[in-house]
Amino acid sequence: MDSKPDIIDWAAPCLGISTALFFLGTGLAPVWAFTWLAAIPVLWLAPQVCAKQAFFVAAAAYALGGLNEWSYSRAVLPTVVVAFILLVSACVFGVPVLLFRAAMRKGKRWQAALIFPAFWVSFEFAVAMLSVHGTFGNISYSQMDFLPILQIASVTGIWGISFSLLLFAATVAVLLNPGPASKKIPIAVGAGLFLVCVLGFGAWRLAATPKNSPTIKAALIASDAPEDLNPGSPAETQQIFERYADHVKSLAGRRIQLFVLPETIGAVTDADHAEFDAFFSKLAKETGAYIEVGVARIMASGAANQERLYSPQGDLLATYDKHHLLPPGENRFTPGTQRAVVSGVSGKWGLEICKDLDFPRLSRQYSDDGIALLIVPASDFVDDGWLHGRMAILRGVESGFSIARSARLGILTATDDRARVLAQSGTIGRSFPTLVTDVPLRHDSTIYSRFGNWFAWLCVLLLVALVVSIFRARAPGALATQSE
Repeated sequence: MDSKPDIIDWAAPCLGISTALFFLGTGLAPVWAFTWLAAIPVLWLAPQVCAKQAFFVAAAAYALGGLNEWSYSRAVLPTVVVAFILLVSACVFGVPVLLFRAAMRKGKRWQAALIFPAFWVSFEFAVAMLSVHGTFGNISYSQMDFLPILQIASVTGIWGISFSLLLFAATVAVLLNPGPASKKIPIAVGAGLFLVCVLGFGAWRLAATPKNSPTIKAALIASDAPEDLNPGSPAETQQIFERYADHVKSLAGRRIQLFVLPETIGAVTDADHAEFDAFFSKLAKETGAYIEVGVARIMASGAANQERLYSPQGDLLATYDKHHLLPPGENRFTPGTQRAVVSGVSGKWGLEICKDLDFPRLSRQYSDDGIALLIVPASDFVDDGWLHGRMAILRGVESGFSIARSARLGILTATDDRARVLAQSGTIGRSFPTLVTDVPLRHDSTIYSRFGNWFAWLCVLLLVALVVSIFRARAPGALATQSE
């Protein structure tokens, strides 16, 4: 009897289950465990139906699951652009499902288990290299609450996280499909050993965290009160600076060593920059602390989204211009090209701003500089506060440093180089929420910081080899022997 009608009956349930798992396991507030399972139903179905049906179910599940970011994306991009991106991404997701199907139907189960994660990592790597948004949207960020898997990023970057969770899904799909146990057991053992090593390394790295690292007492401050957002005049801007200064002074008795303020809290022009520097230099002297301030620096030669750091002695230690600007709102700024490294308390510190942390390369360069702490002013979009803050955390794991990130319209976050959230506080609708915590200062020279995207390139090579292996024509002798 032909079993195809029975299999076709499973198409709708597989579509529904994968859609729900993608919807809950990805996006702005993912449940990490669901991401590991999301692709299994569509992969299980794919070898048992025709190519068109397999592609449609896979693409539809990915697209419908991606609607979890529909409202957020439409707030920052035109609807037609959001729809186009979602459709293209869904169609791209259908391709590795078809490759998985082709391998399975040819009896090449090992290749099927590997080609699905190899393709997706290669695709995400290409997007990260070409997109103005860097790694935003990478599936690995769904795992930010699962600390053991995150540690592999210190070796492979985010690419090892994506590969691991998609290898799991593909392997389970291979095992659930019909076939002799003798062919499945080696695959289960091989993939299982790989994942045990990844998670075992993660557990070891977490347990091996140095216990006696020096620390700095940092205060992260932001205000989402209407009067502290989008000043319309120089007088309103000055009032914002004064309100921040008053709040900093109110914390002076707590022996805070570093104050971190958000991105672009006001504009500073050539006419008033000397007065601005004198204002915050005096504040740093009075509090005996380092003070970081994010401003829009407006100059005759152009404008920059700038971070300025003042020492306890009142000196302007460093300025840093944001490298990666968010279009179209930041098109008025000129992107920076230089890093800023200072010698602070117990080691070197680096400066970055918000979207810069969507790009791993800049953080790797800071790792080469030997920094122990990255100071990050930021400004999020309310709904993406958790996701964008967690994306920044992963840069610390990859490149071996702690991060103090002060975000308006988001979350104040202090983290160590193992992605542990030391403390956090939401800012939405609040006037000067403040996070005070001790941040460890240590530099960990990681494999990823030294060798970069080696694992992503390995996945590209693996993908090419697997495609050749799956679709290589049989030799005439082999065909004749099989026919006989």
